[in-house]
Amino acid sequence: MTTAQSSSDPTNTSRSSSQYGGHARFTIELEFVQMLANPQYLQHLADKKLLENEEFIAYLEYLQYFREPRYLRYLQYPGPTLRALELLQEERFRKDILSPEVMGRLFQEGLEASNST
Repeated sequence: MTTAQSSSDPTNTSRSSSQYGGHARFTIELEFVQMLANPQYLQHLADKKLLENEEFIAYLEYLQYFREPRYLRYLQYPGPTLRALELLQEERFRKDILSPEVMGRLFQEGLEASNST
């Protein structure tokens, strides 16, 4: 791996990589992106108006790198996590997640996905 590759690789946890509160940026991003598989957390983000914030929406777009096979392998529940990332790109969904019916449907889909593995 070249120096340029290692500095742009989110999994690079060397001392020179970005540290936040003693944790590598990739570790924090991995933990956050996995939380998106929880419909209640998505509803919480919408309730706090974060899903209306353009910078936050751009951050969600940035997290799409978890779709790449070299990062996908780190996800504990890739199906629901990637589905949430996909849905969060849609403005309509970012508003609809406040609905208990939508949250319930996502919860059910997540259960079915975890039982099918």
